[in-house]
Amino acid sequence: MIEHVEGVVTNEQADPDKADATTGEAEYDDWNYSSDDIDIHIDKVEAGSGAGKITYYVADVKLESSSDLQSAFAKNAFGRNIIEDTSKIASDHQAIFAINGDYYGFRSDGVIIRNGTVYRDVPARTGLALFRDGTMESYDEQQLSSGSLLARGVAQTFSFGPALVENGQAVGDFASVKIDSNFGNRSIQDSNPRTGIGLVAPNHYKFVVVDGRMANYSKGLTLSEFAKLFADLGCTDAYNLDGGGSSTMYFMGRVVNNPLGKQDERGVSDIIYIGRGDGK
Repeated sequence: MIEHVEGVVTNEQADPDKADATTGEAEYDDWNYSSDDIDIHIDKVEAGSGAGKITYYVADVKLESSSDLQSAFAKNAFGRNIIEDTSKIASDHQAIFAINGDYYGFRSDGVIIRNGTVYRDVPARTGLALFRDGTMESYDEQQLSSGSLLARGVAQTFSFGPALVENGQAVGDFASVKIDSNFGNRSIQDSNPRTGIGLVAPNHYKFVVVDGRMANYSKGLTLSEFAKLFADLGCTDAYNLDGGGSSTMYFMGRVVNNPLGKQDERGVSDIIYIGRGDGK
């Protein structure tokens, strides 16, 4: 099991042309962004060595308003098999920061609410709800209707999973996890690249992207290790998003991680991103 405290946390040398740059009232470099409304700090963490080495990226994000946490579709269109790279979607929406979402277009079920609009209502699994008050929670799509979610102030839902942390405790049993019938449990239990989102407090999030499947750089994490990582980061709730070749973290115009050790993104259906602070 990986212990977060044993990792070596580094901020690689920032681009001198970007260091301490200012955009309006915002200051930023390759690993940080700070304005009156948004604070982002990214750490690269390396733990272990050789075949057991793991490399991952933790973005600590604090927002003044939950309206700055948004989602976007590839090509600005909802539908099956519509894809673009995370960086392309992020750039098109002038995102400061982004991660890949749940790749909803890979399946035909799930509850998909984005920016307050219901796009799909086919309950199937444990989903994630992001609320306008800056909180989030996992929920059973078959037990909680989209109407009740909207009434409670849901802005976004994602349908992938599983839940990783609930009420401050890492979920311990993933033996029966099944995301969908396309791949079931075939490989999701093994060490893999991962993407996830966690909540520390209202409008305070941890986004984690784990690289994997690359010997002597990063083998990836199991779901249990991923859950423990979020708990160690102080999250009260955390949720697993699409991983594998999709796992991508974008910040200020660049891809931060190394997707599949190839510096090559895989097209996805959607992203979660932080906008420029205007709530649009």
